[in-house]
Amino acid sequence: MKLLLTGGCGFIGSAVVRHLLRHTEHTVINVDKMTYAASEDALEEGVGHNRHKLIRADIIDAGAMRAVFEAHDPDAVMHLAAESHVDRSIDDPGDFVHTNVVGTFTLLEAARRHHAGLDTARQAAFRFHHVSTDEVFGALQSGDPSFTESTPYDPRSPYSASKAASDHLVRAWGHTYGLPTIVSNTCNNYGPWQFPEKLIPLVTLNALAGCELPVYGDGSNLRDWLFVEDHAEALVRIVQQGVPNETYAIGARQPRSNLQVVQAICAHLDRRLPDHAGSRERLIRYVSDRPGHDFRYEIDPSRTEAALAWKAPHDFETGLARTIDWYLDNRTWWQDIRAARYAGQRLGMAAPGKAAEGKAVPGKAAQAKAAQGKAA
Repeated sequence: MKLLLTGGCGFIGSAVVRHLLRHTEHTVINVDKMTYAASEDALEEGVGHNRHKLIRADIIDAGAMRAVFEAHDPDAVMHLAAESHVDRSIDDPGDFVHTNVVGTFTLLEAARRHHAGLDTARQAAFRFHHVSTDEVFGALQSGDPSFTESTPYDPRSPYSASKAASDHLVRAWGHTYGLPTIVSNTCNNYGPWQFPEKLIPLVTLNALAGCELPVYGDGSNLRDWLFVEDHAEALVRIVQQGVPNETYAIGARQPRSNLQVVQAICAHLDRRLPDHAGSRERLIRYVSDRPGHDFRYEIDPSRTEAALAWKAPHDFETGLARTIDWYLDNRTWWQDIRAARYAGQRLGMAAPGKAAEGKAVPGKAAQAKAAQGKAA
C-alpha cells in the first residue's frame, strides 16, 4: 500500500512513519509544511529510507496537493497535519482555522478528485483517515461517563473548535461524495520527540534545569494519557482494517491529573538524577489557570479495542519512564530547540483587549459609545 501521510514530521506523525517502516511493507509519501514543531530528525531511519519520501508542502496549497496525488497515486490518506497546542490557539486562533479547517477542506477536495479517477476496485479499497482529538467532545466532570464514538460534540477552545469543524467536513465528504472516510479521536499523547511546549517535556526539561514547574490552577484537571507509539500502532490498524464512515475512539485507560503527572516526573528524575537541593517537587508553582480550561477528558476505547484487536501496551508509569529517559539521552535535540525556538515561556495568555491578528479591540467605553450611537 502507498500511503499519503500529512504531518509526518510532527510528533504523532513521525511515530506513525517509524511504525510503518519498521512493521509494514507500505510506502510513505510524507507531506509536511515543516512548521516550528516539525522535526526531520524524528523520522530516524525514515531519513533516506527507500520507502519514505518527504515532500515539503502546505496542505492549504490546492495546486501542490493535486500535484502530490497525481505524482504518487496513493492508495490511502492518513491526515495528521494540524495545529494542535491549545495555548497557542488562544494566542493565534486564525492559524488553527487556516490549517485545521481550510487545510482539511483542501486535502479532501484533492482526495475526492483522485478517488474519482480510480478504478472500481481501488475506489472501494481507498481510505481517507482523519486523525482528531477527544477535545472536540467538550469537558467531563467527575463521575461523568467517558467519551465514546457517539458522544455529542461540544468544543470549548479555538483548537478543539477547529478540529471539530474538520471532523464534520470529513464526514460530510463521506456522506455527500462517497469518499471512504474514517475519523479517529484520541486523548493526550506523550513520548519521544514531543516539542517541549507540551506538559510532560516542558516539566521534564524545567526540572532538569532547576526551574519552576508551572501547574495550572490547582492541578486537578484530568487527562487520559496514551504513549505515542501505541497510538501509532492503532492508527495504522485503522487505515488497514477500518470501516468507511466509522469513528474510532483511541485511549489507554490511564487517567491522571496534571499534578499527578508533574509529581510522577519529579519522582522519576529524583530516582535517576538525585538533586542535592532536595526533591524536585519543591519547584512546583501553581499559576493562574488557562482561559476556559476544560476539567476532564477521558476516552472509553472498548469499541476500538474490540474492532482492531488492539489495546495500548504501555501503562502510564512505563511510558513515562521511557519518555523521560529519552529526553535524558537526547539532550542536543531539545537544547537546540530551547536555544533557538522555544525557551519554555508560558503561552495562551492573550490579553482580552487584543485581537488575534494584533488589532486593537475597542475598550468598554468605546463599545458603550458605539452602542449608544446604534441605539440613537
